Amino acid sequence: MTPKRQRIAELLAMAPGVEVTAKGWVRTKRGNKNISFIALNDGSTINNIQIVCDHSGNFSEELLKSITTGACLAVTGQLVESQGSGQKVEILAKNIELYGTADPEKYPLQKKGHSMEFLREIAHLRPRTNTFGAVLRIRHAMAFAIHKFFNDKGFCYLHTPLITASDAEGAGAMFQVTTLDIENTPRNEEGKIDYTQDFFGRHTSLTVSGQLEGELGAMALGNIYTFGPTFRAENSNTPRHLAEFWMIEPEMAFYEIEDNMDLAEEFIKYLVQYALDNCADDLQFLNNMFDKELIDRLKSVIGTEFVRLTYTEGIKILEASGEKFEYPVHWGVDLQSEHERYLVEKHFKKPVILTDYPKDIKAFYMKQNDDGKTVRAMDVLFPKIGEIIGGSERESSYEKLTKRIEELGMDTTNLWWYIDTRRFGTAPHSGFGLGFERLLLFVTGMQNIRDVIPFPRTPKSADF
Repeated sequence: MTPKRQRIAELLAMAPGVEVTAKGWVRTKRGNKNISFIALNDGSTINNIQIVCDHSGNFSEELLKSITTGACLAVTGQLVESQGSGQKVEILAKNIELYGTADPEKYPLQKKGHSMEFLREIAHLRPRTNTFGAVLRIRHAMAFAIHKFFNDKGFCYLHTPLITASDAEGAGAMFQVTTLDIENTPRNEEGKIDYTQDFFGRHTSLTVSGQLEGELGAMALGNIYTFGPTFRAENSNTPRHLAEFWMIEPEMAFYEIEDNMDLAEEFIKYLVQYALDNCADDLQFLNNMFDKELIDRLKSVIGTEFVRLTYTEGIKILEASGEKFEYPVHWGVDLQSEHERYLVEKHFKKPVILTDYPKDIKAFYMKQNDDGKTVRAMDVLFPKIGEIIGGSERESSYEKLTKRIEELGMDTTNLWWYIDTRRFGTAPHSGFGLGFERLLLFVTGMQNIRDVIPFPRTPKSADF
């Protein structure tokens, strides 16, 4: 009876002396006319298991010829102590079944050293590379750790809508959702599109954030978090932007700004520690191949208290730095990545939490300070990334919130329900958003955000 297939991650940890079955894809094949050494990988670990195939065994010449890089195999044999270096055990093959061939002349991953740009063009195959296998396993681990962190702290996972009639950020760069015939859109008497005839009877879009609905949950359940896809229709082709990305957004009743900062720092340290504890092989590979300082940088985050200072103090440091920034810095300006990274990487040399930003550069829902100029915002700034978390204490006063909305000339038609929560049992509350892909850039050391998501959505790119 053929042994049940075991994942290669498990096989590599087993003691020799048993018959096993491994299934996976061929990474490399080498040898001579008498023996072949096949490196097999099934995605469960970055490490391959070596298959030793003695040609004197029951293996046809046609089978051996078909075993090329990319081919898929099932191998049954004896797990033995490895004779070579690099692995403790290997499999002496007794039987090999070929599931699928990969033509060496056409398989695009035949050679090593492909550029990241090329691999984005074959997103259907790039998970088979060592690099993207490592990134995707880390992505999974981080997603699991996020749910574990909040579950262990008693938070409730709230599913907020992807289709919305409101714009949480006031940015306006949203993807429209409609069933109207684009070639023949109905018009009203003013010549504008008549959305009353649309599926929802009004103008709707894909969400840019689950925060506003998350606040409703916090006002009933206490502590909630969201974790789902969000969408921005910005025509941006930078290494830091995607049109479709994932966000984690906790909202906590009775949390003031200090509580919010404490949670954000605890959260991010927990995730980094989880990666170090559970993704060691993948991190070591990425450290060796892409970023020699990756593991040391991750460890440095764990062992330090984040600096906390106000936006005003940060501006003074930047103005006195003597640095020639691409974007001039002065009080009231929205900080750019170069400013944030200077504070983190050159001045303090550790993560920074900036607070009390000018209200004119922050969203309408942030709690206003008594000075009338600033709001209780908080941004967590990280090395090599800049802002990784953005949040605030939310404005709980009905009068202040409505006045701010009026000042900004916002249409309250689609926000009445949000404002209404300030009329019935309002409470101090806070929250923040962590861009999942920004987190993964930091944890993996990758340089482009398109390389930490399986199928990146960017302008003019939705092929896979």
